[in-house]
Amino acid sequence: MLTNFLAQVQAIVPDAVQDTLLKTANNVKAVADSTFQQMTPDKLSQELKNMDWNNVIQTVSTQAVNFVIRIVAAIAVFYIGKFIINRLHSLLRKILIRRDVDKSLSTFLLSFLKITLLFLLIVTVIGVLGIETSSFIAIFASAGVAIGMALSGTLQNFAGGVLILLLKPYKVGDYIMFGEFKGHVKEIQIFHTIITTYNNERIVIPNGGLSTGTINNFSAESHHRIEWRVSIAYGDDVNKAREVILSILKNDKRIVKKYFAEDAPVQDTTAQQTDDKKKRKWWQRIFCSKKLKDRVETWNESQEAIIKQKMPKKDCTPYVAVEELGESSVILIVRAWAKNSDYWNVLYDTYEAIYKQLPLNGLHFPFPQMDVNLKKI
Repeated sequence: MLTNFLAQVQAIVPDAVQDTLLKTANNVKAVADSTFQQMTPDKLSQELKNMDWNNVIQTVSTQAVNFVIRIVAAIAVFYIGKFIINRLHSLLRKILIRRDVDKSLSTFLLSFLKITLLFLLIVTVIGVLGIETSSFIAIFASAGVAIGMALSGTLQNFAGGVLILLLKPYKVGDYIMFGEFKGHVKEIQIFHTIITTYNNERIVIPNGGLSTGTINNFSAESHHRIEWRVSIAYGDDVNKAREVILSILKNDKRIVKKYFAEDAPVQDTTAQQTDDKKKRKWWQRIFCSKKLKDRVETWNESQEAIIKQKMPKKDCTPYVAVEELGESSVILIVRAWAKNSDYWNVLYDTYEAIYKQLPLNGLHFPFPQMDVNLKKI
């Protein structure tokens, strides 16, 4: 077979190349022949007879016992480490709850801590098995670069989660809208934000898009403007309709009448100061100057009052006007302000009140109609 191959080579390639290939083939053939000549059945049998089988069995058994011990130790380290990680996770969660840490930050920290500790546990288990952790970490680092390039979107989501926690465009509990998705923020995790809709649907949104996209946060401000559109028939008194609607809004205590500050209750600071004094510990009363603290609080309150006076007040008086002259009705636009927590109740209750009160005052809700004129021929 080798002779046929060499003959084919001689017929195809030039002479200089033929010489090189022939020399290489002859060397390979010589090495193969010498190997097969040295390893004869008699020599193999002689080698097996001269082998110290007790030493071989002892070495294999020792290695097997060591391997089993390492496996058992690795399993024990894994479960013990996992138990410790769960305990640390639970302890940190309790500390964050007691310290009243923002839920957005607490969920992010807990998720990040658990993933980091699990990675360290895996490296430790590999070290217990006898594998060089330094080489493993080097391999993991080099693989991490390749994986990072492949999972650039995932790293972007991680960076987006950090930005969300730092800039706080929203927090857990806020009602937000991102694109076509609306819902209350339930969790802010390392890579994703979880929201739940009013239908209790769970939506997972990557943090990368949230950190760079446009977010509508309905819970960022304390109050929200509500709009209604009411149609009355042509010929009805617009002023009468305005009067009835404004009376409905005036009698609703949930609707802001003028300014936001007028609805804020006045707090009695005397009882609060007494409670604060009781809560202060003995070492705080001795080493902390109460007069200095009162002066600082007074200065802060005065500065806030000055800022509020300079800030323009938003007039939130309920408003009714003619928005459009429709094909078969006069369309009135109604605007009023209410707290975010009362938004939906005020919206629907006011619609119902308008539907009941306008007909009682001689006003009509028109139906779409069309006049058809027939000519006799």
